Amino acid sequence: MAKHTILGEKVQVYKRPNSRYWQCASFLNGKMRRTSTKAEGLSQAKDFAEDWYLELVGKARDGNLKNEKTFRQAAKQFLIEYETITEGQRSPAWVRGHKDRLRLHLLPFFGAMGLSEVSSGAMQDYRLHRIGTSPTGKPPAHNTIHNEIVTLRQVLKTATRHGWLDHLPDLSHPYRAHGKVSHRPWFSPREYKQLYEATRRKARTNAMSHYKRHAEDLHDFVLFMANTGLRPDEAYNLEHRDVEIVVDDCTPSAPMEQIRLIA
Repeated sequence: MAKHTILGEKVQVYKRPNSRYWQCASFLNGKMRRTSTKAEGLSQAKDFAEDWYLELVGKARDGNLKNEKTFRQAAKQFLIEYETITEGQRSPAWVRGHKDRLRLHLLPFFGAMGLSEVSSGAMQDYRLHRIGTSPTGKPPAHNTIHNEIVTLRQVLKTATRHGWLDHLPDLSHPYRAHGKVSHRPWFSPREYKQLYEATRRKARTNAMSHYKRHAEDLHDFVLFMANTGLRPDEAYNLEHRDVEIVVDDCTPSAPMEQIRLIA
């Protein structure tokens, strides 16, 4: 590896094997700091390294030199872990969404910040920044900002797991009232009765048809969903081993078998 020193050996300028660009490094404030000069020529690399070192010294003197991981470093670690651990469990589109939100919006704003600087105040500055830089002149949709905050929170959680951040900041909107409360659609007792009577009637009228089993399954599914309260995806993934038939002792005179889901 080609290696040179400048400024009284305070700064090293070196080139890794198979790399086009020169790198520079210096030990300052108890930490080794490195960066790429983005220069292919040695003289240009030395000029860049000298300016880079003097800038670091100035930041150290003013108390602005970070001795912590940056948001960009945490984001890189998050993407490595998330894509590997969730492989096959999250759709490629969802993973790509995290990458796009980081690349387009979060890293340009938070990338150079130390993790402790990603505070509630910085989050509010980001919201204002997103409104001010909107190409349409309109604020981004609430769901758009929400998804970006989800990605931001995932990066910060990665940082806390690695001990790079003590705690997660409050990322909630400070002035927004509670959003619209949405309720899941549901059947009234009369509507539910109308539904199961219709499915039962359909199962009986198809007694001689090759659709008989499907009609009976549909009727059983309606009764099962209404009486268990399961979500559709939970019911679809249910297996025989998840269910146990038990006897209800609450009514001794007329014991009734019930289905109990095994947690």
